[in-house]
Amino acid sequence: MSVKDKVIEIIAEQAVLEPSDVTMESTLEDLGIDSLGLVESIFAIEEAFDISVPFNANDPTESDFDISSVTSIIAGIEKLVAEQS
Repeated sequence: MSVKDKVIEIIAEQAVLEPSDVTMESTLEDLGIDSLGLVESIFAIEEAFDISVPFNANDPTESDFDISSVTSIIAGIEKLVAEQS
């Protein structure tokens, strides 16, 4: 499974949607994911890929991690996975 497919699966699970309902342009807000859902998604992603996401749940705007859309989240995860290998 690709990084993209796994991230979409995790986000869909948090949003209680089918992965096919999650588009690359979707924002977490579009998908109905609140701040708690976001934190749970980040934890699930970290666990799935054995990485540490530079995300500050208390102050998301201060994070180096772009959560503005599904595309940006996937790009960020792919970068972290590449850096780790």
